[in-house]
Amino acid sequence: MRPLAPVMYLAIVGAMFLIGIWLCGVTAREMGLHDPGGIVWDEWVGLLVTLWLLPDGWIWLLAGFGLFRLFDILKPWPIGGLDRRVSGGIGIMLDDLLAGIYGFLVIQLTARLI
Repeated sequence: MRPLAPVMYLAIVGAMFLIGIWLCGVTAREMGLHDPGGIVWDEWVGLLVTLWLLPDGWIWLLAGFGLFRLFDILKPWPIGGLDRRVSGGIGIMLDDLLAGIYGFLVIQLTARLI
């Protein structure tokens, strides 16, 4: 099976992000919570951003997962501030998108340095 072309991968992740704004917003509103832990759509989108253009090999996959989780948990600037200030579906999706971008940048820089 051939991997997706980079542009197609990004288009799918972008569509998932847009769907997630609505999906996570509705779910959080119905649950009456800011960012319920049971919502994982945003986590998948963020992880997929980190894994975009990932080099081949299990070590890169594990590193990408670890980096995404690290940035998602620590919420470095500006992720933490946005997480506190932006509500609804966009807020739920945005912090994970940024954590995914941070993970992507670190993994790509590391791959180029090695």
